[in-house]
Amino acid sequence: MSLAENSKGFLDYLEQWLAALPVLSLEEALPEPEKSAIITADVINGFLYEGPLASPRVAKIDKPITTLMQSAWDRGLRDILLVQEGHGPDSMEFEAFGEHAVRGTYSAEAIDMIKNLPFYDQMTTVYKDSIHPAINNGFDTWLEQRDYLHTMIAVGDVTDLCLYQLATYLRFHANAHRKQRRVIVPENCVQTWHLSVEDAKNLPAMPHHGDMLHATFLYHMALNGIEVVKQIEPSK
Repeated sequence: MSLAENSKGFLDYLEQWLAALPVLSLEEALPEPEKSAIITADVINGFLYEGPLASPRVAKIDKPITTLMQSAWDRGLRDILLVQEGHGPDSMEFEAFGEHAVRGTYSAEAIDMIKNLPFYDQMTTVYKDSIHPAINNGFDTWLEQRDYLHTMIAVGDVTDLCLYQLATYLRFHANAHRKQRRVIVPENCVQTWHLSVEDAKNLPAMPHHGDMLHATFLYHMALNGIEVVKQIEPSK
């Protein structure tokens, strides 16, 4: 039996699981907003709007993310961390993904929808030089200074790379340090790109099935104790 034939039962289950994700109200997600945070992964121009790694699929998360930020801020949440790629000109990551998100360029900047939020100047930005959120930067220091946080909402892109690394790191960090921490990933605020097998034949790139990888990595986050939900609804 081929891999495709052998996987059909699970893929049917995965599709049903994704469709049945619960919706949380803002009050359910943030019962104590002063002890909660939103942390983004790479919500920057170079992955949403322009450049070789930008994707129209990913661009669609801009409004859900900024709507969530505004609603959470209105409820009293004050800790928002923007984790963004900001590579030097000789970044080792360029060997795998090509040149992108060079620090100091428009590509590496937060999207305007975030910059236009009235509280943008009260957010913290941490730059990274790999897909991992917390290697050789100030991420862990930010966490250590906010030991009061017990709910963290992870949003951004892409589902199977930087966002996955962010959410699982938050979960594993809590486990290793024996901290009670709720990590939530709203599905409408994360996404990944798609490149078909046919299109990849004419490019120096590997195929990347966006729908399957999006669902699979969300499922893997859930397997690791992350609370994956359809969305967090703003207060009415």
